[in-house]
Amino acid sequence: MTLDVLVARLYPQRSAEVSGSLYSLMSSYVPKLHQARAGQHVTRRRWSQKDAILITYADMIRSRQDGSPLATLTRVLPEVTQGTIPTVHLLPFFPWSSDDGFSVVDYLSVDPAVGSWQDVADLAQQADLMFDAVINHVSAESRWFQSFLAGDPEFRSWFITVDKGTDISAVVRPRTLPLLTEFPTARGPQLVWTTFSADQVDLDYGTPEVLLAIIQVLLEYVARGASVIRLDAVTYLWKKLGTTCVHLPETHAAVQLIRSVFDELAPWVSIITETNVPHAENVSYFGDGHDEAQLVYNFALPPLVLHSLQTADGTALSRWASSLAAPSADTCFFNFLASHDGIGVRGAEGILTPEELTQLARRVEEHGGLVGYRTAPDGTALPYELNSNLFDAINRPDADEPLDVQVRRFMTAQSIMLSLPGVPGIYLHSLVGSRGWPEGVAQTGMNRTINREKLDAEVLLPELADPTHRRGMVIGEYRRLLRVRASLTAFSPDAPSEVLDVHPGLFAIRRGTEPPVVCIHNLTPQAITVPCPGTDIISGQRLESVPAWGHCWIIEE
Repeated sequence: MTLDVLVARLYPQRSAEVSGSLYSLMSSYVPKLHQARAGQHVTRRRWSQKDAILITYADMIRSRQDGSPLATLTRVLPEVTQGTIPTVHLLPFFPWSSDDGFSVVDYLSVDPAVGSWQDVADLAQQADLMFDAVINHVSAESRWFQSFLAGDPEFRSWFITVDKGTDISAVVRPRTLPLLTEFPTARGPQLVWTTFSADQVDLDYGTPEVLLAIIQVLLEYVARGASVIRLDAVTYLWKKLGTTCVHLPETHAAVQLIRSVFDELAPWVSIITETNVPHAENVSYFGDGHDEAQLVYNFALPPLVLHSLQTADGTALSRWASSLAAPSADTCFFNFLASHDGIGVRGAEGILTPEELTQLARRVEEHGGLVGYRTAPDGTALPYELNSNLFDAINRPDADEPLDVQVRRFMTAQSIMLSLPGVPGIYLHSLVGSRGWPEGVAQTGMNRTINREKLDAEVLLPELADPTHRRGMVIGEYRRLLRVRASLTAFSPDAPSEVLDVHPGLFAIRRGTEPPVVCIHNLTPQAITVPCPGTDIISGQRLESVPAWGHCWIIEE
């Protein structure tokens, strides 16, 4: 679909004017993008088995040795990953006022507390970069919103105001906080749309100047080195009273427009959509396989893997994984188990029962985790995300259990993720075998802080180098799995995939054809006989059984 058609769909009354402004903006970025990609391939990116993405805050590893946390990340990254993870997802590194960066004050600046644009450029010399586009909302402290409050005519229609008493009951809520927040403005008190919090004010994409301003931001990100753009909370982008305000046709058209701009100017850039919603809704952001996101967060995977390990039963996981299919060779799933937000459970709605999801949340709480809730249309509170470090969600912190068993169980979860078709996303705290940080929650009062501890490089690196330390055990196995995975085309995102129904306590999947690799995961506390003969390419040994909570990757004979 052409840019003109998409613009006309979104802004039929001003289509010629908006198209002209868009083409002018795009033309102005041609020299910048050409310079940013000088000497490099500019063809469309094809994801392969060699790809993986490290998810981290810019300041998650700190050191007094460096001028900034970003400089520390650049320095220690080679030692941490040893070349096994080619892409880094930098969580929001812009000036912010709340939500650990997801309330952006200035899209086009680097928070001085983490570094500078030069630091970002230095990191880009070591890894491909994925930037966050937190474009559903801006900080209440941003210049845009402050100009709105002051009555600046340019920004008067950039935000959504609602009259008191308006029926908003149909709007789907991701959190239990109020949808509307009253602000004092130059025109008097006004109720303004705030989907996520009073400090995160939604932009009004019904105003074309908003979309044009955001496209300029995204093009600047590409000029600054981003090869992947993550559209945060894009589910809620377009609002229309009387609807649920999620997944509206205009939202999909806006994503298609952004994709079309990149296809025209920067075909090496991939879009990834972050939509913590039931699986069937989530995959709609692939579009027809060629016109929306190239990657979609696989939100059903984390709760399903956790449920399988908690119940020692892979039936639900196997049934769901059997149905997985990206719509084209241009698209693939972004498979992840942990993130800065914890474990969202909405992706598993309709796959696990409400009772199973409730039990999942209870077990996480028993392991020292916390639970975030959302408000259903009938007013009831439902689990929305599990705020827990993944190692703790899988291994009860106070359990009297050998460390090697805990690490094996944790790495079996990671092996499931790595065996599925798609690109793996690995949260830094999972890669380095962290446990939860309840002390951080006590400091911030925010549940999500439990999985956002800042690490001291001078403490971390020796622990990673120690093969008897939890961190060393985890990262050693992780690097081994990633190296094996990268060496075999069987793990390419578009390689054939077949889930095997061999035992309810196993999750087994056959990947590729030349030769096929069978990845077997034991979800139970007992050893289970290997269902197919062959040599485990991880350990190099021929196995008769998979140990309790263990995993193996076998090349079939």
